[in-house]
This record gives sequence, structure tokens and C-alpha cells, in this order.
Amino acid sequence: MAPRCWRWWPWLAWPRTRPPPSESTQTSGNSDEVRDPANAKALRKKRRRAQMRVKPGKLRFLLDTEEQTPQICVVGSGPAGFYTAQHLLKHHSRAHVDIYEKQLVPFGLVRFGVAPDHPEVKNVINTFTRTAHSDRCAFHGNVVVGRDVTVQELRDAYHAVVLSYGAEDHQALEIPGEELPGVFSARAFVGWYNGLPENRELAPDLSCDTAVVLGQGNVALDVARILLTPPEHLEKTDITEAALGALRQSQVKTVWIVGRRGALQVAFTIKELREMIQLPGTRPILDPADFLGLQDRIKEVPRPRKRLMELLLRAATEKPGVAEAARWASAPRAWGLRFLRSPQQVLPSPDGRRAAGIRLAVTRLEGVGEATRAVATGDVEDLPCGLVLSSIGYKSRPIDPSVPFDPKLGVIPNMEGRVVDMPGLYCSGWVKRGPTGVITTTMTDSFVTGQILLQDLKAGLLPSGPRPGYAAVRALLSSRGVWPVSFSDWEKLDAEEVSRGQGVGKPREKLLDPQEMLRLLGR
Repeated sequence: MAPRCWRWWPWLAWPRTRPPPSESTQTSGNSDEVRDPANAKALRKKRRRAQMRVKPGKLRFLLDTEEQTPQICVVGSGPAGFYTAQHLLKHHSRAHVDIYEKQLVPFGLVRFGVAPDHPEVKNVINTFTRTAHSDRCAFHGNVVVGRDVTVQELRDAYHAVVLSYGAEDHQALEIPGEELPGVFSARAFVGWYNGLPENRELAPDLSCDTAVVLGQGNVALDVARILLTPPEHLEKTDITEAALGALRQSQVKTVWIVGRRGALQVAFTIKELREMIQLPGTRPILDPADFLGLQDRIKEVPRPRKRLMELLLRAATEKPGVAEAARWASAPRAWGLRFLRSPQQVLPSPDGRRAAGIRLAVTRLEGVGEATRAVATGDVEDLPCGLVLSSIGYKSRPIDPSVPFDPKLGVIPNMEGRVVDMPGLYCSGWVKRGPTGVITTTMTDSFVTGQILLQDLKAGLLPSGPRPGYAAVRALLSSRGVWPVSFSDWEKLDAEEVSRGQGVGKPREKLLDPQEMLRLLGR
């Protein structure tokens, strides 16, 4: 967090305490007020005149904010939204937080983004559930902010509004052939096997032998791993039954994971790489030539990056042990990393009806450190494949015309979470800083936004006086035919999912159809 610039804070924003009176100033019988009633009357009149000179707008700075109930709303119920709410509730004893979510169910990326074979990452849902159970917190699902209720209407109803709605779109490849059947964003593919309602009809064709994943981050490794994992290893996860059925019939045997820069610039982490190396029934395809000189270049890099590169080097250049060599020799599936390759065109099948390959521009690196970039050499190569998954990044969308948005960076312009030129409006998570980092990164980021909001509240920079909060929004939604889903409603859906999962030995079988969810809730 950037250092605070104290000179900008109104001097009246900070509560000042009068030092305890000394004996010479006690009013126990020796003050002017007590000794001389006439003088006392004059002093009281003088104080009243001084108080009247204080501007009404300044008086709120002197109020003890713990005596009022700040009404705050958070838009988005993923990690950013829940961590922001958690911080506000923990550090202000009277704050009330309403969380709005466009889906009927909470938890955002934890439910719809975390891979089904990573159940330990989803344990954070227990923390979010405790927050939702607070009597000063309420969840309102099935409410699309920007459509069902505007951001301005929320600002009118609450003392502060925090936008934490994440990155719900993907970066386009912007190359010829991107629209062909067989080309999907990794985000949509992840949503398909994780039960995101909008992706339930994706139905990717897995009848090809080779798939290409463009991008070398954790999401790229997630989709590659799910494609290659033996289906019996996924049967006890919360992957959707539709996705599991398709993977059982899959003919994909090889997955290439392609990056435009070199090995030293990969964005995945060591945990995901280790899982790929140890994946049952698969073997890695790593060209030792791609790692020449890497040993010397990693001597000065940070320790996490150095450990990652050392693992890559061992997998690529060291002779495997007897057991591992035997396992790799008999593996029916394979995955490989291709470096210094940038997508140029998706190649169509002879009839032009689907993807049949991808043309890659060969690149070289220019610059050093963070400034390293890939530059095309003029050479190209074609890689046959029947499935292309683009994993080159997520991006946020603008939520409402009244809220500033930077389309190039895909974020809401802000200063430490304060939305630029919109007092009382804040942001946290990916829509604040861009789609980077892991859940703990978002936690830290959201705590910062929560703290900034509370500082502004204490400083009197937020609206004074009571605000109606959800009561006003509920009336608006009712008049527009929108019926929000509460957290107790979600717990009914949760119980139904768990019950359906128990029948097939899974932790849950996710509900995919919003209309079915509403019917189960009697709507």
C-alpha cells in the first residue's frame, strides 16, 4: 500500500481528546463559572456563538462513528467480496454489510474457478459462510447490479458501495479462425466442468487426438490436467456429471501448452507443475534445448521462481529413475511445453467447419527482467490439433455507465480502492488491480480496501445521517419483478446438491439450471 499522504486529510477528521484538567482548571469551586454566575452566563453564550460558527457539514467529522450504523453494500460474492465484508464487520462493531450477487449461489471463483481436484482450496468457503451467518451481514443473490438495480441507486441507499465483481470475461485472441468450432476460452471450459450456469451447454468436442492450450499460467495447467486426468480420479470430486461423461469418452491423448516467451517467464506455480509431472498415466514432453543456459540465469532470481525453474530443469534434463521411467514408457497420454511461440491463426479443417490446427509465429526475447517481451522472427510453424483453449487472461467488464472503467487495463480507475472522482464508491479484487495473483493475494487486497473505507468513515468523508440500505433496494427490486435469493435459500440448494452427490459418492452434484434452482426454492 502506498504511504499515506497526511496533508490531504481534513484536520477535523481526526478525533482529538482534551487532556485531563489540572488542579488549577478543575471546576470544583474555583472556576470563573462557579465563582461568578454572571460570568458563567457570558461564557455559555460565547460557547454557543462558537458552535454556531462551525459549518453544519463539518459537524459530522466530530461524530463518533461507532454510534451510528453504517450501511455498506458489496457487489460480488467471490473472495474479494467476502474478504471485504469480513474486514468491515470485524473492524467496525456496528457496520451492516449487504452482499449482492448476480448468480443464485455464492462464492464466485471458489465455486466456479477452482479445479475440482483441488478441494482443499475450497475450504475457504467455511470462512465465507461464517461471515454470511453474521447478524450484520446479508446475502442477496439473483440480483444483477447494472440491470436490476443501478450503482447510483445503491449509492443512494448506502453510506458506501464496494464493487468486487471480479473478471467475468476473457481476453480474446484476435486472430483469424478464432470463431471456429473447437476454439474455446479456458474460462468457458473451466466454467463448463465446474458448473457455471452460463457454460452448461458448452459441449466441447473431445474426439480429437491433440489439444493446444495457449498460455502458460495456472489456469492453462488446470485445463490441461483435467483433460488428461484418468476419469476415475475425478469421480469423487464435484466436477459436473456432464463434464465427467464427456471426459470418459475423450480421445485427447496429447496436450501442448504454448507460451510466447521462454521458460523463465512461465506464469504457473510449482504446485501446479508438480501435479502435471506426477499425473497418473501421462508423461512430459520437454525439449532439453529449451532450457540451455537456464541454470546460470536463475542464480539471482527470487527463491520461489528458482525452485520452479529447478523442478523444470530436472524434469527436462535429468534421467528419470527406474520406476518413473517405466511409468512414463507405459503412459497412454502426454503433455508438453512449447516456448517462444505466439498464435497467429487457427487453421480450419478442409471443409472449413471446425478447427484443425494452429499456426504459431516463432518469437525471440528482447529486453531483460520484467521488460522482457516476445518479438516475432518471421518464421512460423503449424501444429495440428482439434481443440484450442485460449488461456491468455481474464478481464473485467464495465458494470454500469455511471462507473468509470479503463477498457485497456480492464479495471475501475482507483486509488487504493477508492474509485476515482466518486466519493463513497470503492473496489476490491480483480476489478481493482487486474486478474492476477491467488486467493490470498485477493484477501490482502480486499482488506486494504476495507481499511481505506473505514478510514474514510472515521474521517467523516462518507454521507452522514441514516441510510435505508436494503429496505430501499428491496422495494426497487420488488417493483421490477426481481426476487433475491437469501443465504438460507442457498443453504437449501447446498443441501440438495450434497444429497444428490451422496448417491454417486461425490461431495456434491452441482445444480446447473437457474430455473430448477428457483423451482426448488418454490419461486
